Amino acid sequence: MLDVTYEAVDDLPPGRLADIGEERGRVLVRLDRTAPLAEVVRELNIELDGLLRSSHWFQLWEDEIVSRDTPGRPLSVRYLLERRIPFASYMEERKGLVSVYVDPALDTAGFAASVNPALRSFLDGGCWFQLYAGEIIDNSPESNKV
Repeated sequence: MLDVTYEAVDDLPPGRLADIGEERGRVLVRLDRTAPLAEVVRELNIELDGLLRSSHWFQLWEDEIVSRDTPGRPLSVRYLLERRIPFASYMEERKGLVSVYVDPALDTAGFAASVNPALRSFLDGGCWFQLYAGEIIDNSPESNKV
């Protein structure tokens, strides 16, 4: 089972606005609760690029597997400060690209709270998987076995 969780925290090292940790089937994104949302989003885009460069994440788009190495459409996720839904985060997916629209009226804690349900719904679509230690982790029942 895949789980991606965002938390607004007060204990990141000085100068860090976002920190992404990855384990088997789990990603924890920790955000500086006190930092302005625009700065957190900018840092989050940088950190997420680093995670995707690890080549452990894949998108199933129709009958094609899309990765960071896919020619012409490398896998990426972009956070954009743009209101699509008031006080919420909205996700839009295309081949090789996920756009996460974040209402700029939110603070960092509000963003973390709003993106978690959107991500759960997004991952329930079953089009993403993680390659972890040679094992494919997705949202199928077989991935729930440890």
